Amino acid sequence: MAGAFDWCRLSIIIEMEILLISLVLGAITGIILTLTGAGGAIIAIPLLVFGLNLPMTQAAPVALLAVALSAAIAAYLAFSRLKIVRYRAAGLVAVVGMLVAPFGVRVAHFLPDLLLTLLFSTVLAYVSWRMFQSSGRHELPEKSALPGSINATPCQLDTVEGRFIWNEPCARALALAGLTTGFLSGLLGVGGGFVIIPALKRATTLPMRSLVATSLAAIALISAAGFLSAAFIGTMEWMIAIPFSLGAISGMLVGRRYASRLNETLLQRGFAVVAGCIAFGMLVSSMMTFI
Repeated sequence: MAGAFDWCRLSIIIEMEILLISLVLGAITGIILTLTGAGGAIIAIPLLVFGLNLPMTQAAPVALLAVALSAAIAAYLAFSRLKIVRYRAAGLVAVVGMLVAPFGVRVAHFLPDLLLTLLFSTVLAYVSWRMFQSSGRHELPEKSALPGSINATPCQLDTVEGRFIWNEPCARALALAGLTTGFLSGLLGVGGGFVIIPALKRATTLPMRSLVATSLAAIALISAAGFLSAAFIGTMEWMIAIPFSLGAISGMLVGRRYASRLNETLLQRGFAVVAGCIAFGMLVSSMMTFI
């Protein structure tokens, strides 16, 4: 009887430790997301893999749930206060991404965890390199060529109403961004901001704040499709996902209060270096497991 009681007590202690670690790791994710503008899942997955020893197939949906909730709140705040979310563009990107995300989830379950880890670490290394390269640049947006010209930006703005002039090139550019983001979201559990923001930058002449806010709205919906697909096939670790998501939201809200007081360039470069080291560590760890 005493042995059964001790076992039950140990089990409760272990569960409480997992809950606490999940909450702390989620808070770290939310803070980094707010301070650096980096994709939340890009840092969430390594934290879950190394901090809680989760395989990629379990870490990905947990990260997607946290990213979906955090991005949805951030997009809502941007829309309600600043009115800078282009909801139609975000909707098109999101719809295409949501249709493709379940396919990415299915493909992930046919691939070995080692290959998924290698793919993720490669994507993380690319994101860290791009962030370090672009940190500190505050270039003015280039003026797009006149509609119909060879160098015209696909999505032109109506100068009177301030809305996009919807045509085939614009729809195609946004749909391609949704396609890529949706597949990567389902396959690797990444929200896809590192895909959507550059795609919107190439396809539109929107200012950076509007690009980020529109991207967040699309990411929230695409990430939701990814974690719902994982939940449907029974691979969601709810005991970790819920506290991790609550921590991410709390960290994001706390980070918002201090983001404007810190040097954005130093933060982004610091994150890029840390992310590059994590990517290298994941590559080495994967290769050691393989050997």
